Amino acid sequence: MVRVKTSVSSRKRVKRVLKQTKGQFGHRSKRHQQAKRSLLKSLTYEFRDRKAKKRDFRRLWITRLNAACRELGITYSRFIKGLSTAKVEIDRKMLSELAINSPESFKKIVDLAKSNLVAAK
Repeated sequence: MVRVKTSVSSRKRVKRVLKQTKGQFGHRSKRHQQAKRSLLKSLTYEFRDRKAKKRDFRRLWITRLNAACRELGITYSRFIKGLSTAKVEIDRKMLSELAINSPESFKKIVDLAKSNLVAAK
């Protein structure tokens, strides 16, 4: 059987890991073993935080909507209930943008939600 030398491929692996950990503190970006450990941890955090970012933004939009709704005399939960009975399908991100950038159109949507709450009773 032919002997296969792995120096080229192993060096390539090491360089790839060190390139990915470039910019990290101290030996985490210089030594292969520590860089490998650090890279695995950072990729784990990266995966986790991509999911967490979605939750965080949804919380932010709901908080903004609640504040904007309370200024107009309705709570967030009643506002969403009114929209669902009116069969309005605007997501919370767009509603939040409307509340910030276009308060007059948001007020119309709140009025629509309020009128559908009254009609549902």
